[in-house]
Amino acid sequence: MKVTKHLIIRGRVHDVGFREMFQSEADRNGVTGWVRNRKDGTVEAMLHGWPDPVAKVVSWARRGPPAAAVQSIEIDDAADRFDAFQQRPTE
Repeated sequence: MKVTKHLIIRGRVHDVGFREMFQSEADRNGVTGWVRNRKDGTVEAMLHGWPDPVAKVVSWARRGPPAAAVQSIEIDDAADRFDAFQQRPTE
């Protein structure tokens, strides 16, 4: 059964290519959903897919790209489903 996870990522995650690389990681693992910067300096994402690929993307998000400094990540279950992965505008 597919799962959906809602993530809030805190740390130095803006302006370091986080969203672009997050989308690449999701695409590479066949995970759908979205990612966006938030005005409070966090990155928010929704991931939908099979448990193992979603876990791989979450694992990547705990580190981020080389220029990032992830301090914490909040993960909650969600019920949404997505057909593709996209970057959304800052909210």
